[in-house]
Amino acid sequence: MPPPPAPPTAPSTAPASAPPSSPPGAPSSPPAAPPAGGQSAHNNRLGILWMLLATIAFMGNDAMIKSMGQRLPAAQMIVVRGVMAMALIAFVAWRMGVMGRIADIARGWVVLRAFCEGLGTLIYLAALFKLPLANATAINLSSPMFIAVLAMVFLRERVDRARWLAIAVGFAGVLLVIQPRASGFNGYAWLALLATVIYACRDLLTRKVPAVTPSILVTLATAAGVWLMAVVVLLIEGWQPMQWRDVGLLGVASVFLSTGYYAVICAMRLGEVSVVAPFRYTSLLWALALGYLVWGDIPNALAWLGIVLLIGAGLSMIHHQRSAHRRWIAASRVEAPTPAARPGGSIDDAQAKI
Repeated sequence: MPPPPAPPTAPSTAPASAPPSSPPGAPSSPPAAPPAGGQSAHNNRLGILWMLLATIAFMGNDAMIKSMGQRLPAAQMIVVRGVMAMALIAFVAWRMGVMGRIADIARGWVVLRAFCEGLGTLIYLAALFKLPLANATAINLSSPMFIAVLAMVFLRERVDRARWLAIAVGFAGVLLVIQPRASGFNGYAWLALLATVIYACRDLLTRKVPAVTPSILVTLATAAGVWLMAVVVLLIEGWQPMQWRDVGLLGVASVFLSTGYYAVICAMRLGEVSVVAPFRYTSLLWALALGYLVWGDIPNALAWLGIVLLIGAGLSMIHHQRSAHRRWIAASRVEAPTPAARPGGSIDDAQAKI
């Protein structure tokens, strides 16, 4: 009896496991990394929220420190606050069950980031004591520009025209709000600029920290780095007597500081730094509100114009991310249609016909 005829060639040349061809007009392969779309856009939005929380927390810390600035040296306040902050962060890490990974803070990227944080703080404080506050603040808030450039060079992040425009508009708003005097720029301004570049490197190093390292432990390493730098300065300045009221205020400041550290680390690990960093400009909004409520400061016309530019830059960035997310969703629907939508029916239908 002759053997049965061979089966049709279609199943052998196109097995069920092979992906069917794309519909006419669709790209031949799905986009490997849609520009700022999908999960990237979602992470950018989360990063923005974390950055907003960080600016509020840091503003609360600055208010506590400012209220004691006339009574105690800055280094002494940082040392005392740092002890409480590190204790609080360590307790939270223990409650989160991650203290078993405490050795992670000794890894290269974490140590280097903590070093940049401490060194940047030390240099910035040295410049701040010799510069008008407005000028030092203007220099410090230029960090998003350095971050965007460094992220483009070292992290290969794509910084499009919309982001550059938002960064430029936001920085223009900063200058209008704080209105730095040209006569205030001296040699110490270069120290403030150096600190700003170091802070930008710190933010980029945040992206290099291994994903398995818990953010709360990176926060602990950051607090330790700043504390060690302040100890060095305190050994030079000397210790002054403190009141228990000051200790209590520094305790509150440590809560704000710990929250700010953790929030900014989460922001930089989640979102693209060139997207998240410009939202640091919002710290000026909180400063203006606090200045009005506590000290009765009222912005002038130029400051209000700067506020409008700041808000506009932030809203523009958010709109840009939402538009990118919608484009990614539309592209995903075109690139991955359901089997029933493919011409000729599904794979199961083709096999049934055979």
